[in-house]
Amino acid sequence: MVTHDSTSTSPAPQRRPDEMRGLAHRLRARAQSVLLRHQPEQHRDLTTAANLIEQLADLAAEVLSSAAVIDRLARLLELAGGA
Repeated sequence: MVTHDSTSTSPAPQRRPDEMRGLAHRLRARAQSVLLRHQPEQHRDLTTAANLIEQLADLAAEVLSSAAVIDRLARLLELAGGA
């Protein structure tokens, strides 16, 4: 019997916030395309996906910014002899 070990899969490459925003921009442009005028469901889905990706990009940027601040704080504490 063969079992599947889900821990052996390699992680997907992570996108940077600017790459996520680029994807959102492309999805929004596709949603506004003339080709989707008669497919309102797809238009809504693509627009919603673009909005969610932009929100995720903003969140990712905040996390990266906070991590950088914490890293700098740890280094300053080290230099000050506090850590």
